[in-house]
Amino acid sequence: MVKAEALGRSTENATGRGETSALTGYLGSSRPGSGHANRPKMMNQGSFLSEIGVSPDPSQTSPVLVIPYMWIGDFVRGHTVVRVLKERWPNRPVDILVTSLCAPLVDYMPGIRKGIVGDLPRGRLALAKQQALANQFREAGYGTALVLPRTWKSAIAPTLAGIPQRTGWVGEVRFGLINDFRWGERSMPRFIDKNAALALPADAPLPKDWPVPQLVVPDTDVAAWRQAHGLGDANAIALAPGSVGTSKRWTYFADAAKMFADQGLDVWVIGGPNEKAMATEIVNAGGPRGRDLTGNDLRNGILAMAAAKVAISNDSGLMHISAGIGTPTMGIFGPTSPYHWAPLNGLDATIKRKVDLPCQPCHKPVCLHNDHHCMRDIPASEVVETAHRVMASAGINAAR
Repeated sequence: MVKAEALGRSTENATGRGETSALTGYLGSSRPGSGHANRPKMMNQGSFLSEIGVSPDPSQTSPVLVIPYMWIGDFVRGHTVVRVLKERWPNRPVDILVTSLCAPLVDYMPGIRKGIVGDLPRGRLALAKQQALANQFREAGYGTALVLPRTWKSAIAPTLAGIPQRTGWVGEVRFGLINDFRWGERSMPRFIDKNAALALPADAPLPKDWPVPQLVVPDTDVAAWRQAHGLGDANAIALAPGSVGTSKRWTYFADAAKMFADQGLDVWVIGGPNEKAMATEIVNAGGPRGRDLTGNDLRNGILAMAAAKVAISNDSGLMHISAGIGTPTMGIFGPTSPYHWAPLNGLDATIKRKVDLPCQPCHKPVCLHNDHHCMRDIPASEVVETAHRVMASAGINAAR
């Protein structure tokens, strides 16, 4: 009933359920060049614009501001937008609005000049904070703002700042806030298409493949982090058991941790403070080889993902971080579709039921059918076996 699959390219069938068009079993070709030795080192310029008839314009020099989505995974995917902008306008600095939580990611994203921290509250306009942000934007002299979210609130500060070109989807009828309107958002099936299209001219066709997000973590940072946390140099598996919504959380991380520890591998649990209870259970199962690395600082999670030999994650922001770094990454999917929500970088292995339940993918935060069988039917032994195949394909000696 359950198989590990290479992600490859998924397709949408007539019922709207995503089916992975790949052979069963792990396929190393799911993400070319995976493995730590092949982490992205720099941005490759001019790789796709010519294919869609768009020429780079080096004459433009005014800075660009990106207003991204602020969930961790969405923020990582927003780096594709930065890469498109830098290919289109190589001499325009690109800044990005960021929350305190996501701010550490900016340090590892090539092409971003700086992040501007703006912790706007959810559910209210917070006009005083919007005005303070607008003052910062005005001082920076931005010529263009890309407003990726379709909400009215996300366009207020760029408008108050008087940024001349404010590009975004019509969204919540934002006339007067957005002045470079884009139409047709709902015809685009993928989140990345909706976002990255805003970085292209309005009449440009979408490319077959977008530049993928990149997180470049220096080896010296990783070594210093391991030393500071007393983690030694043993091979480690990073486990990310959290997610937004309980339905996306795989049931058997603790069982997998015990198996990895019995095989001589260190087990690190990565996540935020809300994952403390899960981390305690998993670390207890892993025994002396288990470490709880959850906490408030996302930089800790970034460096852990960079240091691990394999990362195993639910459909969560940490999955996108690991894939962006280039760490061999396994994603476990149940209620969500890999076609829509897997990292643009690809995964080294996708774990899901081979045959979808009638309710999959439901995209619900809490399971309403079948007692969470989409995740409970994935055994720990399957995940552990797949992890060893991933390591072998990446040339990693798990016994070290």
